[in-house]
Amino acid sequence: MDYRRMGRSGLKVSEICLGTMTFGHGADEAEAGRILDVCLDAGVNFIDTANSYNGGVTESILGNILRERRRRVVLASKVFNPMGDGPNDSGASRAHIMQAVEDSLRRLGTDYLDIYYLHHVDHDTPLEESLRALDDLVRQGKIRYAAVSNYEAWRLMDALWTSDSKGLARFEGYQPQYSLVVRDIEQEIVPVCEAKGLGVVVWSPLAGGYLTGKYQPGQDRATGSRSEEGWAFPQRFFHPDHTNVLATLLEVAAELGRSPAQVALRWVLDQGIVTSAIVGARNQAQIEETLQAVGWRLPDALRARLGTASALPLRYPRTMEDGMRERRAAAVRIG
Repeated sequence: MDYRRMGRSGLKVSEICLGTMTFGHGADEAEAGRILDVCLDAGVNFIDTANSYNGGVTESILGNILRERRRRVVLASKVFNPMGDGPNDSGASRAHIMQAVEDSLRRLGTDYLDIYYLHHVDHDTPLEESLRALDDLVRQGKIRYAAVSNYEAWRLMDALWTSDSKGLARFEGYQPQYSLVVRDIEQEIVPVCEAKGLGVVVWSPLAGGYLTGKYQPGQDRATGSRSEEGWAFPQRFFHPDHTNVLATLLEVAAELGRSPAQVALRWVLDQGIVTSAIVGARNQAQIEETLQAVGWRLPDALRARLGTASALPLRYPRTMEDGMRERRAAAVRIG
């Protein structure tokens, strides 16, 4: 297992992060315990959850099965989604953040979170209010690092500037969707994270199961899958030519003698910007198979082949500005 720094912080996390959305939805507490055991034995030290997963049940299950092993892991949770029907039971206001963190700590059976994400954009709360609330939680020791998910590039830059200019604890991590069929973050988000030193912890690296081998090119429903249930299957974000991407993945996996899931996950982990990839499972067998993505690297030629098949077309202004350095250099006359 490889361990990587969370952005510019000193915190080190495993390249695989155990996602727990299935705990309480597909995996009961006993099965969740087996999944956790397998991950810890494999060297995973990073666990991701959210207060809203299955109405809080996921955090409760995780708290029950972690117990005395809490200090062995980097534990991350999130705040934003509705946890009640009141007007202050959702969002990123100070009122909701302060209440939500206490509820998460209680369910998880811990007195601190290593990482606490703003889960979504709150259009109704001033950004500085949210950032000051997170800063207070860092100073109180209830969270150790603040982070964010699903922000646009401009909003992320605004948050980092606000934190720096006001002397607040800044975001140390960013959690986006990223996979062979969802590469949008490369165009604007990745450059921000690289320039500002944020860790990138990606969700859905297997595209909701689409890249695991359950699907064949041209197929968008699989029996017993998320797509059939209509649950957490992000097809609306997929690459316009995702059928060809899947076909290429299946070919490369066959050539390597590995499962499509292992190859798709390895491709994500081999991208230099990625700190960790969140993977979930409904049972022990699934997580054991997925964890075989660690300990090896894709051959350069096959990584490039997958990258070419899944590349997105460039957009303005990149389409205009690419090559400008070479044009300037060519115009310079020496001597």
